Amino acid sequence: MITYVRTTGNKLRLIAMLLVLFNVAVSGHSLTHAAAADTSQSVRKADKQVVHGRWVRSDGGYVLELKGFGKGGSLQAAYFNPRPINVSRAELGRKDGRITVFVELRDRNYPGSTYNLHYDPKTDRLIGTYFQAVERQLFEVEFERIK
Repeated sequence: MITYVRTTGNKLRLIAMLLVLFNVAVSGHSLTHAAAADTSQSVRKADKQVVHGRWVRSDGGYVLELKGFGKGGSLQAAYFNPRPINVSRAELGRKDGRITVFVELRDRNYPGSTYNLHYDPKTDRLIGTYFQAVERQLFEVEFERIK
């Protein structure tokens, strides 16, 4: 079990991330959306419009499509590498004033891999991490909007 402490500062964020990674290594579970999103901040209608569309990962041809939005931050998402990969859960949220996107993949060779992203309005990109569940590795990633 991980205890989250709400605080500021890069050192404490790093400690929290290390605790999450330790929990993944010890328990054998993927990163959960609890580590990715603060549900105390509500999603705004404009947030949905900002992230709606198709996004391509800058280091490859991986495509993330974000479309239908439901209540409570639920999100309809599709993921392609280049063929479709099952998205088991996708959520739109807000954390520290930023729009966040969480995507969990559950398919062959994707047993709980996750994306934890935030929208950067300056670059019009989704930036964050990808947890590759098979190899238990965390990668920094960016998605560019497909126009």
